[in-house]
Order: sequence, then structure tokens, then C-alpha cells
Amino acid sequence: MTSTTANRGSTAPPPEAPFDAGSLVPGARKLGSETTVHKVGYNGRPGAFADVACRMAFPSADRIAMPSLETTIASTVRGEVDRILLPCENSLVGRVPDVHRIVPDSGLHIVGEHFQRVEHCLMAPAGASLASIRRVRSHPVALGQVSRLIAALDLEAIAAPTTSHAAELVASCEDPSEAAIASDLAADLYGLDILKRNVEDDPHNTTRFYVLSAEPQAVEQKTQLLTTIVFRTQNRPGCLYHAIAGFAENGINMTKIESYLVGGQFVPSRFLCEFEGDPATPEVADALDILARHARELVVLGTFPMASRHLRNRSEENLRSWGSKPPAAFRWSDGQEEVER
Repeated sequence: MTSTTANRGSTAPPPEAPFDAGSLVPGARKLGSETTVHKVGYNGRPGAFADVACRMAFPSADRIAMPSLETTIASTVRGEVDRILLPCENSLVGRVPDVHRIVPDSGLHIVGEHFQRVEHCLMAPAGASLASIRRVRSHPVALGQVSRLIAALDLEAIAAPTTSHAAELVASCEDPSEAAIASDLAADLYGLDILKRNVEDDPHNTTRFYVLSAEPQAVEQKTQLLTTIVFRTQNRPGCLYHAIAGFAENGINMTKIESYLVGGQFVPSRFLCEFEGDPATPEVADALDILARHARELVVLGTFPMASRHLRNRSEENLRSWGSKPPAAFRWSDGQEEVER
């Protein structure tokens, strides 16, 4: 198909042939939705929140811990695991930069998503108490998410590579003055006592994970789908505007668009975009057709079912009630009005 309505004012030449969404996905065998996941990999150590996410998303699968993002991805490419879970963004700290940098060039396909509630626990060796601990160890992000607890107990915060590393180190010290911030799973695995649960400053701390596979996943449902793409545009005025105009023209809800640097260039050289819909439908194919006219690169990373729509969409009624100036802070509430904290 060829679109003209969204390209008014564009100087980009039209393509010779209509856009074919299938051309953006390598000709790999599509996995059926009934495919059994036997092994799932994650970056981190046992007890990390990625481990918790794997247990929740694939409860019957064997979980394989990997030392780095690169080895995690390589294990999928080599067929050593069926799926991997990689964190892509957190509700408090935003996107995970390394994942956005590595995944688009990995050759893997996003076949799902998983939202994992992050519940931090304060843990210490047997015999320790809130009165005895003097130092607390965890990943820097986790330490920043429990700042009120650290201040209330007057603790020295010490950074660790991961939350599970911190738990393992504290367990090996057997020092009642040492504590860690990690998951309750880490406390169980490393034999630590939980002194206090849910110590995070914000009770809505949630991490979103991409589920990735070496092969694209067949999508049977026609609604509640998300598609993730990456693209580059020419570095000239109005190019991004014209490139994404087709989404509005076709009534497609874009849930995310963000730029990031690649290749050491201080320009927004690559965009990651997510939107509701399937490239196989005429409306989405038309929007991607328009984007392709203005893009130097366009790759579909995957189309997959939404894990939870209410986490993304704010109530239109509530938005109207805010007028032109919405509250500075609000929290999500499933089926209820959003309220200020």
C-alpha cells in the first residue's frame, strides 16, 4: 500500500513498492504459542530480582544465571536457553541503557514482557537486629530506593555489583553489623534473616522485563498487542515529525519513543519506539510505510501481547478532570482514580 495523507510537505521520495512488514523480520521459523519453555536465562546471580521475575514468568522452567548481558544474549543465539528475561525499564529510574544498546543489534526477537514488583528486604546474618547493624550493602539503584530507611537507621551505604552479590557477601561475613538490601528470595538462598520487609521508599517500584527468543513468536490474538521497533532518520529539520506522522493519521497509539546515542555521535542517532498494534494489519503497515520513507534504518524487534494494559494507559476521564495542568505526582490504581501522593 502507499500512503499520501501523512506525507504532506515531505520532500522524501516515495518507495518503489508498498511497505512489507514481513521484510523487517528475518526469515526465521516462527514459534507457535504452544512452544514449551524448558530453560530461561537471566543476567545476574541467584536471588536477583531477574531471578524472581523468571520464576514468576516461567515457573516450570529451569533458570540459568549469566554473568553479563552479552553472555545472556549469546546463550540464546547458541540455543542454550529457550528464552531470556532482560530488564528494559523501571518505574522509578527509567530505562536500562545497556539493554537498549545491545538488544537491537543482537538478532533476538522480543516475544513478551513481564512486570515485576520490586519488594526490597533488609536482611542480615542470624542474631543481628536493627540495633546491631551499622552498614548496608546493595546495588546503587537499590540503595537509592531505600534512602529513608538508611537515614532512619543512620546506616553507612556501601555499593555492590548486584543485590544478590550484596546478600551473598553479607552472608559470608557473618557480622551482625552488616546488612543487605535484596529480595526475600536472596535471603532464603543465602541463609539471612529478614529484619524488615518492603523497605522501599516508593511502594509502586516495578521493573519491566523483555522476554526474548532467538526466533519470532507467532501471535494468535489480534488485540492488546505491542510492537517494538528501532529506527534512524536523516538529520534534518522535520524528518522525525514526518516519519512518525503516520501513527497519528492511522489512529495508532504510540506508547513510547525515546532517542539514544550510538557510535559515539552526540546526535539522537537511533530511536526506540513502541506502539499498540500488529504490523500485519493495514493501519500499522501504512504507518510503517510512511516511517520507512523517512528512515535510514527500520527494524521490528517484536510484536507481543501486552502483559497489563492499565499500567500504560491513564484514564481519559481523569486526564480531562485535570484540565491543562495535571498533578505533578500521581500513582497508578487499577480501576480506580489516580490520586496524588
